[in-house]
Amino acid sequence: MFPANPDCGKLFDEMDWSRTPLGAREDWSVELKTLTNVMLGSLQPMLIVWGPQQVTLYNDGYAVMCGHRHPAAFGHSFRALWHDIWDAVEPIITAAYDGRGTSMDDIEFTMHRNGYPEETHFAFSYTPVRDPWGTVLGMFCACTEITAQVMARRAERTQRERFRQVFELSPGGIAMLVGPNHVFDYANEDYYAMIGVGRDIIGKTVAEAVTEVVRQGFIDILDGVYRTGESFIARDLPIQLNRGPDGEMQHRLIDLVYQAMRQEDGTINGILVQARDVTDLRAEEASRELLSHELGHRLKNQLAMVQAIASQTLRNAPDIASARQRLSERLAVLSAAHDTILEGGRGTSTVRQLVQQMTDLHDDPAAPRFVTTGPNLKIGSRPSLSLSLILHELATNAVKHGALSVSTGSVDLRWRVVMPEADRFEMIWTERGGPTVAEPRVKGSGSRLISAGLNGTSDGHVEMTYAPEGLRCLVTADLESFQREH
Repeated sequence: MFPANPDCGKLFDEMDWSRTPLGAREDWSVELKTLTNVMLGSLQPMLIVWGPQQVTLYNDGYAVMCGHRHPAAFGHSFRALWHDIWDAVEPIITAAYDGRGTSMDDIEFTMHRNGYPEETHFAFSYTPVRDPWGTVLGMFCACTEITAQVMARRAERTQRERFRQVFELSPGGIAMLVGPNHVFDYANEDYYAMIGVGRDIIGKTVAEAVTEVVRQGFIDILDGVYRTGESFIARDLPIQLNRGPDGEMQHRLIDLVYQAMRQEDGTINGILVQARDVTDLRAEEASRELLSHELGHRLKNQLAMVQAIASQTLRNAPDIASARQRLSERLAVLSAAHDTILEGGRGTSTVRQLVQQMTDLHDDPAAPRFVTTGPNLKIGSRPSLSLSLILHELATNAVKHGALSVSTGSVDLRWRVVMPEADRFEMIWTERGGPTVAEPRVKGSGSRLISAGLNGTSDGHVEMTYAPEGLRCLVTADLESFQREH
């Protein structure tokens, strides 16, 4: 008789209603008969609560919500069915019997309908049912259990939050772009740091938020990934970004990945951006490579250096005992110089200390060949390493080929803070009295190291002048970065 609800339809037909507060079916009001036919003919979960005793009728869809309390609850009181959540349900059913309907998109209960506590959620409406004279006879409810949907949304939010946490902790910039116009939906702190902190990008397209990348072809690349689904991967990719303190353009190198994001049906709905600024890393690698070449270069020159020290010491020593002591002292200075180079400075160096270290190794107190002048300026660790290398390279070249290779030669070394702004460091190395100087046709690793300037400083310059009367080397750098610890 009720194909849409065979289970509850059978209970309805087999129940002896004359033994219930509702009485025999033929004596029911037209309102109850009509609602019963509607309920048992519908696939949507429905419930009828009728009469002063609040007798409960429901269909197969609602029976699922009753759990183990079905079928015993059919035809009995509403309170007996939902006794465990009665404190929450009673005000709603009372309002319906008072003539006030209630509708909710999501109401939460902790039910024991299956013998254990479980969180449940429902969307429902309680509608009072009146007779022609306005008297409330009962309540009719159409409802849907949405527990699974709520849990799925919660799981999705939890998963999304976990992804966000992972993205925030990821070593590199991550952003999510949605739609064919590539609208920013999310970006982590590293991504903001890469493009320039303070930009307002969420909800804007890439072309709107990072305008400078349009002319560099990045929008075309994004369009290609969105259209084809093929990932874009690039290493050490040059890019220009307006990320300076005042929005000025900077040249950077980035590792970049664009990866299509897909919906469940496979269609592309966005792009995951993974980017890492490797500008400083590549600069450090270049510096280490240069240092490695320089160390190799210096190792090859060690025998020549020791021979030069021994020859100079023995030539000027009054006796063998003095020569032995002086040679031992100078070799110790040579060892200390290499310790400084390998350690990169100790954070407490001064220019005068570095100069003194160099002259202790290359000069002879009995017949001084160096004239040094300059203030006792503090120098940061990274510039200290570079300056130490430059001084020893200049001195080594002077001993081998320049002014110190002959007895008449000398070196004038001066450094200062440039006035009137007092914002730059300047050092000048000038050789005199040596062989005639000519610019080398091929520059070795030592010359390249000198030309690289002071590592860790900004706006640094090295100028080598190969004047016939003697080599001149000018080293300059921004004073603040010259003295800053890195």
